[in-house]
Amino acid sequence: MRVPARIFATERLMSEIRKDRSLEQAANVACMPGILRCSLAMPDIHWGYGFPIGGVAAFDLEHGVVSPGGVGYDINCGVRLLRTELAREDVEPRLRPLVHELFRAVPTGVGEGGVRLSDAEIRKVATEGARFAVERGFGTAADLGRIEENGCIPGADPDKVSERAFARGRDQLGSLGSGNHFLEVDVIDEVYLPDVATRLGLRLGQVCAIIHTGSRGFGHQVATDYIHLMDKAMARHGIRLPDRQLCCAPVRSAEGQDYLGAMRCAVNFAFANRQVIAARAREAFGRALGLAPERVRMEVVYEVAHNIAKVEEHEVADGVRKSVCVHRKGATRAFPAGSPFIPAEYRDVGQPVLIPGDMGRYSFVLVGAPGSMRESWGSTCHGAGRLMSRTQAQKIAPKKDIERVLERERGVIVRGASRGTVAEEWPDAYKDVAEVVDAVEIAGLSRKVARLRPIGVIKG
Repeated sequence: MRVPARIFATERLMSEIRKDRSLEQAANVACMPGILRCSLAMPDIHWGYGFPIGGVAAFDLEHGVVSPGGVGYDINCGVRLLRTELAREDVEPRLRPLVHELFRAVPTGVGEGGVRLSDAEIRKVATEGARFAVERGFGTAADLGRIEENGCIPGADPDKVSERAFARGRDQLGSLGSGNHFLEVDVIDEVYLPDVATRLGLRLGQVCAIIHTGSRGFGHQVATDYIHLMDKAMARHGIRLPDRQLCCAPVRSAEGQDYLGAMRCAVNFAFANRQVIAARAREAFGRALGLAPERVRMEVVYEVAHNIAKVEEHEVADGVRKSVCVHRKGATRAFPAGSPFIPAEYRDVGQPVLIPGDMGRYSFVLVGAPGSMRESWGSTCHGAGRLMSRTQAQKIAPKKDIERVLERERGVIVRGASRGTVAEEWPDAYKDVAEVVDAVEIAGLSRKVARLRPIGVIKG
């Protein structure tokens, strides 16, 4: 290990974390060339490919590396929060038709497609991100200012993306996919920082929607392509590591720059994907509830990315600032108040942070806190974190009528593309996200603003 490994967690969470090999993975990350300060992991840490999910690491640009395993297969899996002018009583009488309409409007499931793109169009998505969707009528330009990177990360290079990746993404724009991805209707049932909540346009009893998905098959193929490429590149660059899944290349090398160019294309695809889904959700709310758009008034609060590698400027030693390559895999940016990278309207309260939980309990809105810049490269947790594998989850889930059980016992109407996917996401398969959020607040990485309870969910 070149640096220590540091885990942000309570003692109770640590007892769960020790049950898999994610701590070993955090230690392995600490062996990578050019890593700065320490290998970090958030309280939602669990076993992943190479890096643990919940892992954060920053690398020197001259002597450090970039690793596809430090980003993950679902590049820029992220979360968008939409607020409405509606209260629970406005929605509840029509909740079942609303969930049905959302399920009809947003394609879900393995391989399910969305907007069909030409060869030229998908290359534009890769470089323009969410702006591509807005210019084609999906949402408005006002949405872009409330998305991390304004919905388009610079430096994307479509020439570094394989034809196979383009082919997989060509008909998937505006689709959720499967696994833990979802579109959720929520009600705010707790407000912790009223003044901050007001600045974010949030209030008690308000209906909101959360979109959680990423770059679909496009990003998965980019990751697959570059994992194979970097596995071979390590020998050429004389890099030896305890786990081949940490395959990497120097940031400044041809392989490192090629991966960053391709990864950024997948990042932009995911931004555009969530933009299209949000536009369709707006329309579905209006149709199901019989309300005009100005009555629903569905607006973006913020959108955050996780599963990403970004070049950012940070303090690396006392008073010394430099650009570094920050890997966040299952971790969310959490810049504090005053950061120039936060939308001006939120700059005095901190960057909104969106932490979804499981489909039976709750999710949280936080804002970044100053401790994140000192302790975690401006990062915090990204979700609840799994307690058990998908196979194990299917064993504990009800054997039939899962949706009825969720409605009866958890008060949530769920529509899924398959019984298997809903069973894999059974709430008890996840840590309690409230404990995860409390841990990052105690650590000074972010502050709780509001809690949202799900009342309707669509899943792949």
